[in-house]
Amino acid sequence: MPVPLYQAKAEFFRTLGHPVRIRVLELLQDGPRPVRELLASIEIEPSNLSQQLAVLRRTQLVTATREGNTVVYALSTPDVAELLRAARRILTELITDQGALLTELRAPEAGAAGAAGAAGAAGAAPEASDDRPVDRRSARA
Repeated sequence: MPVPLYQAKAEFFRTLGHPVRIRVLELLQDGPRPVRELLASIEIEPSNLSQQLAVLRRTQLVTATREGNTVVYALSTPDVAELLRAARRILTELITDQGALLTELRAPEAGAAGAAGAAGAAGAAPEASDDRPVDRRSARA
């Protein structure tokens, strides 16, 4: 029985769910690289890199070719690089949206102190200067 598409996609994204694997794929976007260059760029134990490269080979995201004593890795398809660029665009948009929200949250509220003072002077219940509910019972006393 074939695997449902959503399950295959989940497995695919699980493969991408390791920082070392993502870093390897990012480095390979610029072209094939020998293992020694990957090791120098990522700065992890050779055995750890070997394990992560094996996962990427098994899932056919990278190819490995031997050139003499050197093993050179490359992306199996340009679509992998496009996927990484799409992820970067999505993350940039999300972070930009979060930055705008953070800026809005840090901005002083215009007229919050004046409005609360005027409401208190008129005998009305004070308005909250943030999103917390106001206890109206204490305002009536």
